[in-house]
Amino acid sequence: MTEARERRAVPRIRLADRPAARVRGVREVRLRDLSLAGAQIEHLAVLRLGAACALELPPPGEACTLAAQVVWCTVVGRKRKLGGESHLMVRSGLRFPTLTAPQHAALADTLHYLATALQPIA
Repeated sequence: MTEARERRAVPRIRLADRPAARVRGVREVRLRDLSLAGAQIEHLAVLRLGAACALELPPPGEACTLAAQVVWCTVVGRKRKLGGESHLMVRSGLRFPTLTAPQHAALADTLHYLATALQPIA
């Protein structure tokens, strides 16, 4: 059996606890994975492909807002709220096309922290 090849240009960190993040104009954003090139988020609204947005990274780490672009968006199910209200559950891929040097450094620090925090204890 052959192994699946990673098609991403840079490694990503999967975030099992799915911390809350913010994207302006989007409700209930959860961060699923993160890399120096982009992120995968889960949220309650369909995003338009190619749309520009701003992702605010959650603590811990330095507060950082990154300019992003939606590269894919897919509906994965529905989420029912108290009172019977229902919302679409959506996942989207974001790319960081233009990071400044301070943003790149803050993102690298955040990734380093997450990679260290997710290492199993010997």
